[in-house]
Amino acid sequence: MSHLDVDIFEFLILTIIPVAALFIIEMICRVAKTSSWPKLTVQGIAMVSFAVAYLVMETPHTLTAICLLALAIALFYQAKRAKINPEKALY
Repeated sequence: MSHLDVDIFEFLILTIIPVAALFIIEMICRVAKTSSWPKLTVQGIAMVSFAVAYLVMETPHTLTAICLLALAIALFYQAKRAKINPEKALY
C-alpha cells in the first residue's frame, strides 16, 4: 500500500482497532447483563466515531470509513429491531 503512503502494518492496526472496540463493548455488556439494544446502539456509535476519525486523519481512509458507516447502520437497525421486539434479537 505504498501508493497511499500507509504501511501494511498501519493498515492492519487501523482495521483491528474497531474490531477490538466491538469486542470490548460486547464483553462489558455481557458482564453487566444488559439487553441487546443498548449494546448494539453503543457499538453503532463507536463505529460512527471511528469512521469520522478515519476521515479526518492526516491520510484519510475513506473506504474504511464507508465500511464502518455501513456497519453502524446495520447495528442501529438491529438495535431498533431488538428494542421493538426482544424475541427477534439474535444477539
